[in-house]
Amino acid sequence: MRARLSPTVFLLLAMGASGPAIAQAIPGDQAPPPDPKGTLSFSLENDMFGGSDRYYTNGFQLAWRSPSADLPAPLGWLNDRLDWLMGPGALRWGLAFGQSLYTPRNTDTVLPDPRDRPYAGYLYGAASLSRVSGRTANLFELQLGVVGPSALGEFVQNNYHDIINIDQTNGWKSQLKDEPAITALYERKWRLPLGQLNGFGLEAIPSATVSLGNVQTYAAVGGLLRLGEGLEADLGPPRIRPALAGSTAFQPRQDFGWYVFAGLDGRAIARDIFLDGNTWRDSRSVDKRILVGDAQAGVAVLWRGMRFAYTQVWRSEEFYGQEGVQSFGSLSVSFRF
Repeated sequence: MRARLSPTVFLLLAMGASGPAIAQAIPGDQAPPPDPKGTLSFSLENDMFGGSDRYYTNGFQLAWRSPSADLPAPLGWLNDRLDWLMGPGALRWGLAFGQSLYTPRNTDTVLPDPRDRPYAGYLYGAASLSRVSGRTANLFELQLGVVGPSALGEFVQNNYHDIINIDQTNGWKSQLKDEPAITALYERKWRLPLGQLNGFGLEAIPSATVSLGNVQTYAAVGGLLRLGEGLEADLGPPRIRPALAGSTAFQPRQDFGWYVFAGLDGRAIARDIFLDGNTWRDSRSVDKRILVGDAQAGVAVLWRGMRFAYTQVWRSEEFYGQEGVQSFGSLSVSFRF
């Protein structure tokens, strides 16, 4: 199996390695003020925003982040066990529900090309703990779900195609088989203020992520560069993983804020069920690429307890035989209450 390290990957690795040292050199790492409000966020990702209908074709996620308050008893027990990992900061808990769908390039044929990406659906729920200080953010998330027909990928995609009056996708009978899914994920971010540019705030947010499970096992480093007003409200817009995600919760200090952003993310992948196929049963699979990178750019607007964000993503080839970089868009809407 071939794997090539591009200059971009070396840059991302350097960013991830230097992030902790830079953050420790910045004083004033204090938790934000107590927040009595939670955040409800809906994210939709679709390759139609990029002008295609293939590969990672659709994803949605509904997520809740609590006020910075006491935890429910089961999560309180877990939080105590993770104290060594999470570090200081204002504490929140969260819940999420989502679905991700994957298809090959040619969705017209009933028998897909065995060299192309398999059909797959993933339906999941997640619980998370996060701690945010003035300069760092730590997140632990546990996802439980199912991959296969029970994830309702065929039902969702073809009924949606009927609604918008386009051709149905014909190859779902060959999708990955049912498999229980579990993933544990840990992420750390560093907020690095870079001063002012033309009167607007400028900051970098390096990040490092480790994901373990039978769905996706990988290590990632990356970061965002942001320019705007009211940057202290969040850590970038929410995204559906394995993408470079911001923060579901946001805590604005003013009625109106905005920022534009650009980011890079690189992943070293040990397992991806959507490419490697089922863990314990025979299924379709392809020869995945070990190193995958994302580039993204977008804009976010915050107004009176609401946040609207759009991100355009360019993802490098994920398997040998894939025809070029994939482009897709991510739209998110969040409300505080």
